[in-house]
Amino acid sequence: MTVAYEVRETNGAEARFVWDYGATDERLRALYERGKTAQWNAAVDIAWDAGVGVPGQADPAGARSPFGWSASCPVPREEWGAFQWEFHSWMTSQFLHGEQGALLATSRLVTMAPDLDTKMFAASQVTDEARHVEAYARYVDLLGNSYAVNPSLKRMLDTVVAESRWDIVFLGMQIIVEGLALAAFRFEHTRSFDPVIAQLTQLVARDEARHVAFGLLALQEIYGELTSHERADREEFVKEAALLMSRRFRLEEVWARLDVDVAAGTNYALQDQKMIDFRRLMFTKIVTSLAKVGLLTAGVRTHLEQLELLRTLPPRGRAL
Repeated sequence: MTVAYEVRETNGAEARFVWDYGATDERLRALYERGKTAQWNAAVDIAWDAGVGVPGQADPAGARSPFGWSASCPVPREEWGAFQWEFHSWMTSQFLHGEQGALLATSRLVTMAPDLDTKMFAASQVTDEARHVEAYARYVDLLGNSYAVNPSLKRMLDTVVAESRWDIVFLGMQIIVEGLALAAFRFEHTRSFDPVIAQLTQLVARDEARHVAFGLLALQEIYGELTSHERADREEFVKEAALLMSRRFRLEEVWARLDVDVAAGTNYALQDQKMIDFRRLMFTKIVTSLAKVGLLTAGVRTHLEQLELLRTLPPRGRAL
C-alpha cells in the first residue's frame, strides 16, 4: 500500500498524520524493536555512590583532560589539575544541554516524519533523551560544578529545533549533534577517572549508536534523490553546523572560570596539536555519516579541512 499522509498546520507548526499503519521499512522497525529491549533506568541502573560524583568526595586531581599540558599553555603547570577538573565539568554540562536539545528536536520528528516507522522510532528516542537528561542532570548536580550552555551549541540547537524541514532536523540532530555526542561518550567511557560517568556514558553511547543509525536509514535513500539546489542547501547547513560545533572547543568558559586570558586560551585551543587531534577525533563519526548519506562533497571536505576537523592523507609514498 502506498503511504498516505495528511499535513496539518496549527499556529505555524506542521504535523503529518499517517493513515497507513503497515510497516514501511523493515530496517527501521527492527531498530525500533532493538530500542525497546535496550531500555535502562537511570535511577537504579547506575551506581551513583561509586565515584567522584558523591558530594564531599570529589577529587579534582583525578580528573583528566584528553590533552596534556605544554609550555605554550596559558594555564600554569601547577594549576593543570584545576583545568582538568573544570574541563570535565564543562564537558559533562554540555552533554546535559545537548541532551535537552535532542529531547526537543526528536519530539518534533514524531510529528514531522512522513511515515509510521520513523515516527515510532522517533517516539522511542524521545524516551531515551528524557532518560539522558535525567541522568546527566543528576551527575552534574553531584559534581557541584556546572556550566551554562555554550553559545555555539545553543545556536546549533536553536537552529535545529526551529527548522521546518524534517530532513534538516534529522541531519542536524541525528548526524551532527548525535554523531559528535557518540564520539564524545565513547571517548569519555574509555578515559574517565570516575566510574559513575564511565558507566553513564557507556549506557548513553548504546542509545546514541541507535539514534545515529536511525538518522542514516532515514536520510540515505532520500538524499540520493536530491536536486542540485537541495543538495547545495544541505551542504551549506553542514558547513555552518561544523563551524558551530568546532567553536565549542575553544573553551572560552573554562578559561574565564580559571581567570586565564580568554584570548590566550582560545589561541592555545586553536593551535595546540593535541587539541586539534581531539577535535578531529570528536568529528570522526560525523565525517563517516556524512559520507554515507552522500554529503561529504568536495566543498564540505574542503571546509572540514580548513577547520582542521578532517585528517588529511599524507602524500603517496609517505609513511603514516
